[in-house]
Amino acid sequence: MALSGTDLIAFSFGAFNMLRLASYIPQIVVVARERHGATAISISCWLIWVGANGTTALYAWVTVGDMAMALISAFNAVCCMVVLLLALYKRAAVRLNRTAELHGPVRSVAMRPLEKSIP
Repeated sequence: MALSGTDLIAFSFGAFNMLRLASYIPQIVVVARERHGATAISISCWLIWVGANGTTALYAWVTVGDMAMALISAFNAVCCMVVLLLALYKRAAVRLNRTAELHGPVRSVAMRPLEKSIP
């Protein structure tokens, strides 16, 4: 039985999406281990990928009725969101550390020692 052009396209779509799903794991691990604010991660790029994959999932589910394509696209969106949130967390952590190094630890009023009043 010979495969049609549509069959080859569907097979290629599935194969490359499985590879893409697997490729998120090393990226997530690298960002999770990164200690300098994940500056190599483009926030706007990953945000666009979240939106593109999320809307593809909705389109596949609502318009096309293809649950497999919808689930693959939704999982892609989730993986992109994980990378995005990790990068934002890493950047915030670096900013907090820099602030603490410059200004010392932040203490609340309740933690400050009582000052003796001078008569």
